[in-house]
Amino acid sequence: MTDLTVVVPTRNEAPSIPSLITRIARAVDGIDAEILFVDDSDDGTDGLIRTLAEDAPLPIRLIHRTDGVGGLSGAVVEGLTAAHADLCVVMDGDLQHPPETIADLLRAHRRGDVDVVVASRYAQGGQADGLADVVRSAVSRVTTALTRAMFPLRLRECTDPMTGFFLIDRTRVDLAALRPRGFKILLEILARNPLRLREVPFDFAERHEGSSKASVRQGLHFVTQLATLRFGKMSGFALIGAFGAVANLAIMAGLTHIGVSYVWAAIAAAEATIIGNFVLQERFVFRDMTGSASGGWLRFAKSFTFNNAEALIRIPVLALLVETWHISSVLAAAITLAVAFVARFAFHSLVVYAPRREGAPSRRRRIAEELDRQAMQPGEL
Repeated sequence: MTDLTVVVPTRNEAPSIPSLITRIARAVDGIDAEILFVDDSDDGTDGLIRTLAEDAPLPIRLIHRTDGVGGLSGAVVEGLTAAHADLCVVMDGDLQHPPETIADLLRAHRRGDVDVVVASRYAQGGQADGLADVVRSAVSRVTTALTRAMFPLRLRECTDPMTGFFLIDRTRVDLAALRPRGFKILLEILARNPLRLREVPFDFAERHEGSSKASVRQGLHFVTQLATLRFGKMSGFALIGAFGAVANLAIMAGLTHIGVSYVWAAIAAAEATIIGNFVLQERFVFRDMTGSASGGWLRFAKSFTFNNAEALIRIPVLALLVETWHISSVLAAAITLAVAFVARFAFHSLVVYAPRREGAPSRRRRIAEELDRQAMQPGEL
């Protein structure tokens, strides 16, 4: 067994790789260590890593992924699973995580009684100067405070649960239970596993090459991840439902403003948001259940049929509220959407994403089994 694996998820980090390898090698000098790159790049970073590995001062392995499942967090989980050592350091490949801090992480771990050592920008002595600007710095501090507030017990000893730089004993983590998405794998690990934690401060360096991977999409990943970890799938479903409700009301308001009947406006808004909500639910809420559920088109058919059946009930109720009780059409739509939420979540959890029955193989599987059976029969002379 190797004593230490340094897991480095990379995506288009080629300019930083030579210096990163050299500095890691110096930091782990005298330790039986390896570097494991899990690379999602399309700029040739994987080829450079293979070339540098030939003459590197320590063993280097590479996992090059073409699907990028789970983003950076998925890459980290794949790296932890494939590591030759149980003790792993996880760090970024852009040199904003200084490799020299690895020695501090190891010293903290050797003191004992700890499962994870976090390199913190916000512990006493740490610096976050590498954040691109005032806005990104403010966003980082606000999201960190929000995260700690939502997990006051699990994160009571962690000042920087959003960092991507930490040392961990992987035997203390149920890797199979993780649901990696986006950037924040440490939050996922700490929220799902009761771990003994220690921190060391570090200076978050300025980016030397490339640009930040942070984006609005990653922000959505984070919000969904945080809500799901804290409240379960229903919260993620609710967030998407709330977004769909706002979109529904906006579409309806826009159509009625240009003279479309509120009934037809409600129908158009419902169809648009039914499709949009399904796409978002597949991506952010039920993704971990799709592998054992029915096929994608069948899931869509179930969801689309149920939501339209629900709309056939909801829209007449909407008309009743408007015509009989004289409630504004937009407020009436909001009321009926709220009532429909629980039924939608129950149907999707229990029916749309229900696991396939073992005794009822899919049509594709039955065809494949029949072809295999025929292939094994002796041919005619």
